[in-house]
Amino acid sequence: MSGRLEGKTAIITGGAAGFGEGIARTYAQEGASVIIADMNGIAGKELAAKLGDRVFSVETDVTVRSDVKAMVAFAIEETGQLDIIVNNAGYTHRNCPLTQVDENNFDRILEVNAKAIYLTTLEVLPEMEKQGGGVIINTASTAGIRPRPGLTWYNASKGWVITATKSMAVELAPKNIRVNALCPVAGETDMLELFMGADTTENRQQFLNSIPLGRFSKPEDIANAALWLASDESQFITGVALEVDGGRTI
Repeated sequence: MSGRLEGKTAIITGGAAGFGEGIARTYAQEGASVIIADMNGIAGKELAAKLGDRVFSVETDVTVRSDVKAMVAFAIEETGQLDIIVNNAGYTHRNCPLTQVDENNFDRILEVNAKAIYLTTLEVLPEMEKQGGGVIINTASTAGIRPRPGLTWYNASKGWVITATKSMAVELAPKNIRVNALCPVAGETDMLELFMGADTTENRQQFLNSIPLGRFSKPEDIANAALWLASDESQFITGVALEVDGGRTI
């Protein structure tokens, strides 16, 4: 690897699996100190142990402000700085008619997909301001651009992420803090079955038929995009909702 993140510290929420794990691996390979923040503390520790001495884990519920505060304090304590945060933790309801999503599920979607970004922003901004800048990357979704039936409340939460990202980018630009969003198409993660409603050959083919390049996304696809947005190569890019989708949103 080329060391494109050498000397930088990144927090990745939901970093123990799926897209988050892919981003953690890539960032570590590119020289960053990485904080894997995940509710699954065991999986986070196991992954950190595999990725090297500059990778740490902290058990975090991103919907609880005290946890988020502790997460940021941990990053500063271990590495002395905070340059990048990837708000990757996400939650969805199972594909179904919108009236069948119960209130608890609805609340959890907004807590994880929306409120968590609010909470992390409150905590990371003072550190980034002290350092003279930083990078915030929010994981949105193609669902926020071109919604699929049966995922209405999840779609809406990801639309919120895209709008919040653009507004944050405008407001934080004078502080030299860049804010961008990733919009992945469905990938081979634990959430895929929920997106489809049931993991059947027919449902998979239906999803694949909507992706011109003919495959689901892979963690490395999202990680490569997240690497570019975090690196100095994209220093003039802010407020972008980058579609990593094989052409899905065309």
